[in-house]
Amino acid sequence: MRLTGAEIIVQCLLEQGVKTVFGYPGGAVLNIYDEIYKCKDLQHVLGRHEQGLLHAADGYARVTGEVGVALVTSGPGATNAVTGLATAYMDSIPMVCITGQVPVALIGNDAFQEADTVGITRSCTKHNYLVKDVKDLARVLREAFYIARTGRPGPVLVDIPKDITIAATEYSPAKGEVSIRSYKPSISGHTGQIRKAAGLMAKAKRPLFYTGGGVILSNAAEELTQLVRKLGAPITNTLMGLGGFPCTDKQFVGMLGMHGTYEANMAVSRCDLLVAIGARFDDRVTGKISQFAPEAKIIHLDVDPTSISKNVEVDVPIVGDIKTVLGKMLAMMEDGKYQSELPDLGDWWAEIEQWRRKECLKFTQGDEVIEAQYVIQKLYELTKGNAIVATDVGQHQMWAAQFYGFEKPRRWLTSGGLGTMGYGLPAAIGAQMAFPHETVVLITGESSIQMNIQELATLKQYNLPVKIAILNNSFLGMVRQWQELFYERRYSESDMTVHPDFVQLAQAYGATGMMTARPAEVSGIIEKALAIDGPVLMDFRVNREANVYPMVPAGAALNEMILL
Repeated sequence: MRLTGAEIIVQCLLEQGVKTVFGYPGGAVLNIYDEIYKCKDLQHVLGRHEQGLLHAADGYARVTGEVGVALVTSGPGATNAVTGLATAYMDSIPMVCITGQVPVALIGNDAFQEADTVGITRSCTKHNYLVKDVKDLARVLREAFYIARTGRPGPVLVDIPKDITIAATEYSPAKGEVSIRSYKPSISGHTGQIRKAAGLMAKAKRPLFYTGGGVILSNAAEELTQLVRKLGAPITNTLMGLGGFPCTDKQFVGMLGMHGTYEANMAVSRCDLLVAIGARFDDRVTGKISQFAPEAKIIHLDVDPTSISKNVEVDVPIVGDIKTVLGKMLAMMEDGKYQSELPDLGDWWAEIEQWRRKECLKFTQGDEVIEAQYVIQKLYELTKGNAIVATDVGQHQMWAAQFYGFEKPRRWLTSGGLGTMGYGLPAAIGAQMAFPHETVVLITGESSIQMNIQELATLKQYNLPVKIAILNNSFLGMVRQWQELFYERRYSESDMTVHPDFVQLAQAYGATGMMTARPAEVSGIIEKALAIDGPVLMDFRVNREANVYPMVPAGAALNEMILL
């Protein structure tokens, strides 16, 4: 059948199983929007800023495991989307972003609302396309979805000139799986290397699993949990890996890295085998690289071959899909050969229990001033640990990671790689759109939320019952903490005392607003918020100069933590 470019775009989205598109219209994409208007099978979510709607598509992708889809116009629409693309790229989130472009004949002529979108986004997308012939459009869109969701996931951008959306060509529904000659992700893993890794795991006396977001992206949490329990070894998650293993399990030793637990960081420093799975040895995790896991042989399993030995040399590299490879490891363990060789880890666990007795996350909640950690503890208790939790970036993000336990994957939305303030509110919107009957909580700071606060209007437009908890210390909290510890308390431009009345602001956007500075009122406010069928903003005035501990100073080794 013969279709216009705009009709082909809508047909391809439906073909890929897309149900929800996060977008913002403009001149270059009006033909696409006209087709969306006619289509009853696509839900369009109108954001208030392109950065926000990219984060919303990102949040939707993280909780569903599906490809998030965003649609923006040319020029400033595309450039506003760059932060959202970079955020998704750093955290390997599958996304397809369609951008409008000026007509083909005007490209390079400084036309109105023109930008070199492909050039600008080359370094923050997994791949990008500029479509100059409508005959290529369907193929490009199908490839975009395939690339976004396979191998190491990531955002793919498709830039479509306005005249391509008007032009017509023959269109046929997709036939079979996409095949791209130059793109063949390795899935199965090398059997010899997997066997070698299984042998090391079965013999190690001080093994430790170090797992990241790749476990969640590949839906491998169940296989990971089975393997770790079978070996009886301790496990730590990165910030991105939270939920990949149940946090209440006795084998979980907490998050590692700059604000990781004492026991997790000490275990990394003492283990004789480190099994890194779906983690990329980020500098916030490794600390001083020369002293990272100094006594350990290292196994690294990752779908991305470029991540292997990029930051830390490894002994056994395995390139493959984590779910597939862990399944093979489990099968090897179940044949009995390795199981019979497993050593007694009693001495290793005794050492870990000694570190646990430090109680590195302890804090005291008094009667006068609210501690941020206390608010998060109450959120955990009153949501029974079942909420989908989004955060922005800063102290509140680290406290949320430390104090809101995660039992399951795809419940934790945070910008780990890029560290994007303003991520949380739109990401929570994306999660709530995906799961309208789940409890979605945003934990944020008074500074972070102002980066994309206009999305409160999106909350109201779709009556999304997101519960927002602002941990308001009137500071750029993490900046202030670094200035206190490393700049002799010279608080240069980190004081944020002047901020809106958040209660009135919430009401102006049609949401419910509540505020307290009293510890005794924290639980009551959260209970009231959870009972309201609609968006609620809670402004908790917390201890202004509380710090996040433990903390590994920049450039220090993991065992050189600052404790409270």
